[in-house]
Amino acid sequence: MQYNEYTLQNGLRIIHEPTLSKVSYCGFAIDAGTRDEAENEQGMAHFVEHLIFKGTEKRKAWHILNRMENVGGDLNAYTNKEETMVYTAFLTEHLERALELLGDIVFYSTFPQHEIEKETEVIIDEIQSYEDNPSELIFDDFEDMIFRNHPLGRNILGKPDLLRSFRTEDVLSFTHRFYRPGNMVFFVQGQYDFKKIIRLAEKYLSDIPAMPMNNQRIAPPPYVPEHLVVPKDTHQAHVMIGSRGYNAYDDKRSALYLLNNILGGPGMNSRLNVSLRERRGLVYNVESNLTSYTDTGAFCIYFGTDMEDMDTCLKLTYKELKRMRDVKMTSSQLQLPKNN
Repeated sequence: MQYNEYTLQNGLRIIHEPTLSKVSYCGFAIDAGTRDEAENEQGMAHFVEHLIFKGTEKRKAWHILNRMENVGGDLNAYTNKEETMVYTAFLTEHLERALELLGDIVFYSTFPQHEIEKETEVIIDEIQSYEDNPSELIFDDFEDMIFRNHPLGRNILGKPDLLRSFRTEDVLSFTHRFYRPGNMVFFVQGQYDFKKIIRLAEKYLSDIPAMPMNNQRIAPPPYVPEHLVVPKDTHQAHVMIGSRGYNAYDDKRSALYLLNNILGGPGMNSRLNVSLRERRGLVYNVESNLTSYTDTGAFCIYFGTDMEDMDTCLKLTYKELKRMRDVKMTSSQLQLPKNN
C-alpha cells in the first residue's frame, strides 16, 4: 500500500493514501486523550472534542455544522484514552472546503462560555445514558480496576461536578498544550495529486506557529489483580474477566489479536460464542476484546447472563481458556481465523 508523507515547516505531518473512490476522507489525529488530562481536568479531552464545533474566530456553530453537510459531506470527531480524531467524509471535489474547515475548528475555536455551559448538560446526559447501560458501564469499571490510580483508568466522559466547573480559559489551556502542529497528523485518503494536498496545507495550515511539545506520559503502576462485585438492580449478571495486554509496539500483539479472534472475536464460530450461546443458549452476547495503548494494553472477556447461569458461564469460559493454553491448534485450524 502506497502512502505519501510530508512535514510542514511548523512540524505538522501530512499523510496521504491514494484511492480511486469518489468519496474522500481527511482529518486531524491529535496525540491527546484522557490519560493526558491533569487531575482537575478529568473529561477535558472529550469536552474539547464537543466544543470545537461550537464556534471559531470567524464562524458560529451553525455555519460549522452546515459547511460540509451542505455539499453532502459528514463532519465528526471522537476521543479515546490517547487520541482525539476530528474528521470529515466528502465527495472528492470538496477537499479544499474540508481542509479549510478542519483547520479552522482545530486551531481557532474560541470556546464561548455560554456554549460550554450548554454542552456540559449534553455530556452529563451522555454520562447518565452510560450509567443506565450496565453492559457499557462495566468496561469503564474494568479499566478503572486494571489501571487503578492512573489516568488510563479514568472514564473518558469525566465527572459532572468537574465538567460544570470548566471555564473558557481552562479549555484554552488544554488546547494550547496539546493542539499543536507537532503533536498531530493531518491525514487524507482520496484520489488526489499529493502536490495539491501540500499546496492546500501550505495555504491553510502553514501559518500556525511551531511550538515544542513535552508530552511525557507516565506509565501505569504494576498490575494488582482485583475481584469486584457491584450490586445492581438488573435482570442480568454482567461479567468481565481480564488483565493487562500488550502495547501497540509489542511484537506479540498480533498473535494476541489472532487469539482474541479465535476466542471471542466477531465471528459466530468463536469458541466462547459456540460454547455459551450456540450449544447451551446461556447468553445473548459474549465477546473478548483487546485494546493496545502506547505503553500497555487491556484484554477482557465479557458476557451477560441470567443470575442463576453465571457460575456455569464462568466455568465454561475458564474451560475455553484452559483449552486455548493446553491444546495445540493444527495449521488448518489456525488458518481459518487468519483468513477472517
